[in-house]
Amino acid sequence: MKSVLKSAAATRALARPSREAAEAAVRTLIQWAGEDPDREGMVGTPDRVVRAYEEWFAGYHEDPVDMLARTFEETDGYDEMVVLRDVRFESHCEHHIAPIIGTVHVAYLPAKRVVGISKLARVIDVYAKRMQIQEKMTAQIANTIEEVLQPKGVAVVVQAQHQCMTTRGIRKTGVSMVTSRMLGAFRDNEATRREFLAIVGAARGDGQGG
Repeated sequence: MKSVLKSAAATRALARPSREAAEAAVRTLIQWAGEDPDREGMVGTPDRVVRAYEEWFAGYHEDPVDMLARTFEETDGYDEMVVLRDVRFESHCEHHIAPIIGTVHVAYLPAKRVVGISKLARVIDVYAKRMQIQEKMTAQIANTIEEVLQPKGVAVVVQAQHQCMTTRGIRKTGVSMVTSRMLGAFRDNEATRREFLAIVGAARGDGQGG
């Protein structure tokens, strides 16, 4: 497994074009689509699009490892799974930059340390706010939790709708994609895996992870 620590550092090291270059690129796309970027209603669009990109893709400038840096060991021996259900996310597919909207269920079995649940949600947001494919995002969330917290096991299930499929191309609405990643006890122990899937309401028969 590629080190999460190394991949996070590589992401931060990427060169970033100037804001002026980004706005010029948006103007070019507006013109290519057949619109006049200088007409009244469009004059401010390049700036608005760049500001939207800053929000949509803020995850490139945040380190998911840092989100999990502060942990707690005083748990009075708690060793059952910790589950965070129904975390809504908004991402964009790396193939068409179209929205991906869905929910994430995440769980881990603590070894010695636990982390604040808001930190788990922030890890999800960091990876969601990048250009993604769902399979990779699922693995990134699970791998980061495993590498940083070193728990007995990690489980992640992602369910989402992809607007690149619903608004263009095949145009199939109402279709959702489900991906999962099971590590440690969630992969090796069928009872543990089934308990997690039952808790999140995602039991699908065999319950196998990615």
